[in-house]
Amino acid sequence: MSMSTALTLEPLFGFNTRRDIPISIIHRSSKPKTLLLPPPSSLSSSTIIKSSSWSWSVSHKLHAPKFEAFAANTDTLEPLQSSDVLFSKIFPINRTELLEGKIFVRLDQGKDLRNWELTVGCNLPGKWVLHWGVSRLDDVGSEWDQPPRDMIPPGSVPIKDYAIETHLKKSTSSSEGDNFHEVKIDLTSNSEISAINFVLKDEETGAWFQHKGRDFKVPLVSYMKEDANIIGPKKGFSFWPGALGQISNILLKSEAMHSNDQNDGKQSSEPKQGNSQLEGFYVELPITKEVTVSNSISVSVKKCAETANNLLYLETDIPGEVLLHWGVCKDDMRKWEVPPAPHPAETVAFKNRALRTKLQSRDSGKGNSAEISVGEEFSGFLFVVKLDDNNWLNDKGNDFYIPLSSSSNSLTSKRKDQSEAVQREVTKVESQKESTSTFTDGIISEIRHLVTDISSEKTRKTKSKEAQESILQEIERLAAEAYSIFRTNVPTFSEETIVEPEAVAAVESETLVSPEAPKISSGTGTGYEILCQGFNWESHKSGRWYMELKEKAAELSSFGFTVVWLPPPTESVSPEGYMPKDLYNLNSRYGNIDELKDVVKSFHRAGIKVLGDVVLNHRCAHFKNQNGIWNIFGGRLNWDDRAIVADDPHFQGRGNKSSGDNFHAAPNIDHSQEFVRKDIKEWLLWLRKEIGYDGWRLDFVRGFWGGYVKDYLEASEPYFAVGEYWDSLSYTYGEMDHNQDAHRQRIIDWINATNGTAGAFDVTTKGILHSALDKCEYWRLSDQKGKPPGVLGWWPSRAVTFIENHDTGSTQGHWRFPSGKEMQGYAYILTHPGTPSVFFDHIFSHYKSEISMLLSVRQRNKLHCRSIVKICKAERDVYAAIIDDKVAMKIGPGHFEPPSGSQKWSSALEGRDYKIWEAS
Repeated sequence: MSMSTALTLEPLFGFNTRRDIPISIIHRSSKPKTLLLPPPSSLSSSTIIKSSSWSWSVSHKLHAPKFEAFAANTDTLEPLQSSDVLFSKIFPINRTELLEGKIFVRLDQGKDLRNWELTVGCNLPGKWVLHWGVSRLDDVGSEWDQPPRDMIPPGSVPIKDYAIETHLKKSTSSSEGDNFHEVKIDLTSNSEISAINFVLKDEETGAWFQHKGRDFKVPLVSYMKEDANIIGPKKGFSFWPGALGQISNILLKSEAMHSNDQNDGKQSSEPKQGNSQLEGFYVELPITKEVTVSNSISVSVKKCAETANNLLYLETDIPGEVLLHWGVCKDDMRKWEVPPAPHPAETVAFKNRALRTKLQSRDSGKGNSAEISVGEEFSGFLFVVKLDDNNWLNDKGNDFYIPLSSSSNSLTSKRKDQSEAVQREVTKVESQKESTSTFTDGIISEIRHLVTDISSEKTRKTKSKEAQESILQEIERLAAEAYSIFRTNVPTFSEETIVEPEAVAAVESETLVSPEAPKISSGTGTGYEILCQGFNWESHKSGRWYMELKEKAAELSSFGFTVVWLPPPTESVSPEGYMPKDLYNLNSRYGNIDELKDVVKSFHRAGIKVLGDVVLNHRCAHFKNQNGIWNIFGGRLNWDDRAIVADDPHFQGRGNKSSGDNFHAAPNIDHSQEFVRKDIKEWLLWLRKEIGYDGWRLDFVRGFWGGYVKDYLEASEPYFAVGEYWDSLSYTYGEMDHNQDAHRQRIIDWINATNGTAGAFDVTTKGILHSALDKCEYWRLSDQKGKPPGVLGWWPSRAVTFIENHDTGSTQGHWRFPSGKEMQGYAYILTHPGTPSVFFDHIFSHYKSEISMLLSVRQRNKLHCRSIVKICKAERDVYAAIIDDKVAMKIGPGHFEPPSGSQKWSSALEGRDYKIWEAS
């Protein structure tokens, strides 16, 4: 979500005494940003942060818009060389500007005059993606579906089973300039498609641009019900670009537009072919986008030879009118004062506490500058910069501060004072190191006292629930304080020496992390897990899948699998189980509840843990409301429309706004509601107890905040949990980018939001393997720092690696792994860190014996989720690595042999374009 923000707050003085409050900002598919607000003392409970058409009340959890205008102190980048310069510093500035542009939508006849072509374009810079789907003539309920294959442009990426993402490419024929990007979609005649639905996404910012807060809809039939978000001939409408809340008008430029009114009463009972009713049109829609612009402010200080005053020279390359809001101080308290005259031209007093000076345009015409004289009795110069009423620039939440030389100081004494200050800081740090242990010991002692208190009081049942929660909150606060102290006092290591906290003990003593060891933390297993996906997209069709899978439990155990992932167990509108209805009804197309219990017990007897596939993002309703909308639930969890997010455009929810992406096909559940969270926790606990599940596979976790997942996992205490966070990788003009850091960072951010209690499928690694193997570009398998480029390169203990699943492969084939190269993929994930997941279709195929041998290599050498990878080669036609100094591997047609030396290697397994060695 992107929006233009106006913070109507007057600047505060004495910023050194102010504690700014960081507010987490959640964007779609983007990592949290930070917004600095004044301290609680300066904000009343009714304080509102306003944008042009949106508002938020400041509360405990605030999803605020992006607002970044800050400066960071650095050492002088270009210090003045003059010998009389006492001080010089450059402050880099990052600020936001609003760019204006247009979205273009055009429907034209094709070259053969029988087919049609839909063009969507944008003339603003960015990495634009069309997120789109279709509505069919016979659709009832669900508004989105995937288009036919012949409509999908090359390079498009499927999103589950309801949408396509297609990157807009730079246009070579447009008069709009280099920034114009567009995508063309061919519409074939005699199509059963009634409409094209889309939203526009900017991958640079994570912003989504919609039409009146809903999807764009381009009708392909003339009798479609009138809707406010329809685009077409004579369809006047207004537009919110993303969530910017700016109402815009369209410009219709079609030469042959005729009203459809005359056809309104001529509806036929026969199905209509959409394209025969089409009229061409062309629409332009205003759009705005925030971009980050880098500038700087430089300040230098000299002594005036005549008056002994301090002369400050301030320059900036920020264009336009810039106001300097400034004052002086006499001591380290940095209390703002107004210096006596003379003052620069165009200076006015502000509430008798500061001065405002308009900077003058520089002679070159680029940027602005000012020269200010300050008396020698002052020790510092304070300022902030005002760009307009809504944008103020400061130094990381504080005032810019420039130290001044007083009459009693000299440059030599100043340097001496700095040296002494450094020495005092060193002494202070050493003293802090000595006292930290004592201080944290005191905190730990207090925590133990509180734990003892709450335990004893619980036993005697003398404390109320509120009193117990109060004690627990105090324990949490103290623990956070102790952790903060620890984080600020741990030594800094180079990247090569960083080891995950859980892995430290494993490095020191291998026996601590072993298959028999207790789990490291809730939801993360022992580190030696090997996951089997125990179904495919067609498994429901037999009606007795649980019983069929039960017969394979012993065989899967013999392969070395330690965890099996079962399909969704609940009653579902769709037979595959991903459109759940009554969560407590476990009679599904895979079998009944008794058969489910039976198969779970069979896997437990075989020594295999069982994951349940739980769909928490959305739920299908049982009844319609008074408006005919399906948003009233039945069954044991008979929620009403308060359980549905308010910004789901299709289901009229009365809950709060969504904390993630919307799933279009069913009501999106509002996890911010306490009654919803309570019911879900009880349901998960019931599944654990009644069925015997050991953990969870969490469907479509992009749809809601990871913090809610943390609550659910802490309540249900799974042995292992993994979330499906699937979105598009980064592409430029249809080609996958080498750097996928932004993509894996979004997955890491979700894991971090769960407090590390769950892992996530490493979609980044799958996508990079696709491109590397399909195009013989094995250099992609090393990032810029020589490490694995996926999640397993950054947080391997939380990365669940895979090459195929029921969505990407099976009969859906939304993102099928390159054909014939599956074993190269398994040679990679089964030798590398992370928790590997093997797809059912591949296990019981002609790959069975090769996969079995790879699993044996992993187990025999005790490779685990934190194993250490040393990449030996990442070239055009070969990738090679050594893992834990025990296993060497290579994939690709190129040559590699492990280095000969003190360590001897023997071939363990070899197949088509891959080979595995073990250390002798």
